[in-house]
Amino acid sequence: MTLNPLRPTAPAASNDDARDVLAALKAALAEHGITLPSLDVDHSTWTSPYSDTLIELGRGNINTARAIAAALTRS
Repeated sequence: MTLNPLRPTAPAASNDDARDVLAALKAALAEHGITLPSLDVDHSTWTSPYSDTLIELGRGNINTARAIAAALTRS
């Protein structure tokens, strides 16, 4: 059974999981014509043995925020 990385059943267990979720998020955003230039793995948590790796969503302008809101509303 393949799990949807955008709907996990448990916290990310490895850096491979973080990379997979990052790729899935970039692809999902791209399907709606949305690019977040600073979307990446938070490298300060990437190597931490004490917490799950975080995904840095970064900053976006008003048009990008509007596009994300519209995509989420349509879902």
